[in-house]
Amino acid sequence: MHKKITLANGVRLVYEHIPYVRTVSFGLWIGVGSRYESERENGAAHMIEHLLFKGTPSHTAAQIAEKMDHLGGHMNAFTTKECTCLYGRVLDTNLRQAAQLLSDILLHSKFDEQDIIAERSVIGEEIDMYADSPDDLASDQLIEAVFQGSSLGRPILGTKESLSTLDRTELLSFHEKHYTPGRLVVTISGNFHESDLDYIQTLFAKMSPGESENLTDAVYAPSFILTKKTIEQNHLCLLFPGLPLSHSRRYEGQLLSSILGGGMSSRLFQTVREQHGLCYSIYSFGTSYQDQGLFGIYTALGRETEEKALQLIMDVLQDLHDNGVTESELERARTQATSNVLMGLESTSTRMTSLGRGELLRGKILTPEETIANYNAVTSDDVLAMARQLINFEKLSFSAVGHAASEEQYRTWTKR
Repeated sequence: MHKKITLANGVRLVYEHIPYVRTVSFGLWIGVGSRYESERENGAAHMIEHLLFKGTPSHTAAQIAEKMDHLGGHMNAFTTKECTCLYGRVLDTNLRQAAQLLSDILLHSKFDEQDIIAERSVIGEEIDMYADSPDDLASDQLIEAVFQGSSLGRPILGTKESLSTLDRTELLSFHEKHYTPGRLVVTISGNFHESDLDYIQTLFAKMSPGESENLTDAVYAPSFILTKKTIEQNHLCLLFPGLPLSHSRRYEGQLLSSILGGGMSSRLFQTVREQHGLCYSIYSFGTSYQDQGLFGIYTALGRETEEKALQLIMDVLQDLHDNGVTESELERARTQATSNVLMGLESTSTRMTSLGRGELLRGKILTPEETIANYNAVTSDDVLAMARQLINFEKLSFSAVGHAASEEQYRTWTKR
């Protein structure tokens, strides 16, 4: 059972003691990502994530790397559209050292001009890497298009143009504005002592309070995006509006996605790959934000087979929309979901992540028993209602990367 402490300055400490393990996972979850950036600032949150590891008054970048390795565990960070996370997993005897190191880089990084110049180049290579990955490109460019005009549609990495104008003054200002105690959730899962909690509280108690900022609304707009690229396969992504993070019916949506394209027994896998042999990979997915969501399908296949594959995909979607799912399909999806919950309990990293995302992004942390009960409460009628809500053909968006056909052809093949 998790517990929560809120410090006087607003920092939240959420922890879960597991005495029978020898590891502990530790995370710093900050409520800032690319969605909080202006157009000029695009890429700032991700750039700062990189710069945090480049040195503080007490540690050089090399010393940070050496200390991380010396602790014998694993430490890293990531940035999303709505949050940034610094995290680590170490032996229980090294929790204080890991917490001290991560707090130091979060609160005291130097943001040297030379490091900013170097990281512009590093992130530029990262941008090129994703541009060379057609599966990422197919989905990312479509998400940018459907939320065009909103910060939610901007790329997490920024662009080479936006990064070229971000200087030290702007990055420090962004850090001061957004890395505030009210946006910070510290999560711990694993084996630790009560005195460790006291020590960790002292690391963050001196943070100065700041003001919270409300997100601007994002509006979904159907889009068709085609990108010509000389590659062997065409990479296709279909999107519909989905469910936000805290939607009360998100369990129906998750089970629907599992039945549609969540595994080898899913309808898309069985129909498009197994019965017709048209692709190697095909799956469905859900992406949720605080006020918006997306429900999508991805596949990659040859130019000569995509028309038939798209027609089959649309037939599967139409049948789900009209007739819903069988009881056996629902039971398989429910078993998959509950198994994932229970298996995740064996990982302190998974448990720590669940605490962080729940507290920071949803404002509520469910116990595993509550989560499983929510899955078990879903009926086939619930899934049918969700299918009719999510599979809205009038709001279909589509992208293709490769030797793409014309927009007119794709619209014809996906028309319902």
